[in-house]
Amino acid sequence: MAFVAENLEAVRESEHELRRFLDWVDHALTEEDTINNIRDAIDQFESFTTELRYSIVRQSDERFLGMIGLLIGDPAVPAYEMGYWLRSSETGKGYMRDAVSLLEHHVFTQLGAEKIEIRAAPANQSSRTVAERSGYILVSQLSAERQRPSGEWEDRLVYLKTRAQAGY
Repeated sequence: MAFVAENLEAVRESEHELRRFLDWVDHALTEEDTINNIRDAIDQFESFTTELRYSIVRQSDERFLGMIGLLIGDPAVPAYEMGYWLRSSETGKGYMRDAVSLLEHHVFTQLGAEKIEIRAAPANQSSRTVAERSGYILVSQLSAERQRPSGEWEDRLVYLKTRAQAGY
């Protein structure tokens, strides 16, 4: 199975940063967990349910950098929520902006979406910066929308880009 060791290495490297905002980190810290997560991702991808996950791999050296994905709500509604993470040592280099742009193109041209949302915790400045630099517009703040891994409730900022805004 491709990228198991690399995925695990990236999660472990970034564990402290990821844990602040993502509830799956504690279930992704062993080889067995990683293999199971990849199998689940493949099953969901093939059945087009729940989530579509894509690996971000640097072409020049095939280094695994992170993941980007789409949450699938009602398949009849042409909209998706995009989420992403990047290994800590590779942030600030434009990789995630490029990945967002590529996935956005696919979503609008191949999946026929009318809109894409990106949701981020107000404290997650890195994720907010990616959304803003990628042309997503802050449209709302949802109060106590999500429970953090620590147990406390947090607001979520909702960024949006429509097909028309993207020029498709």
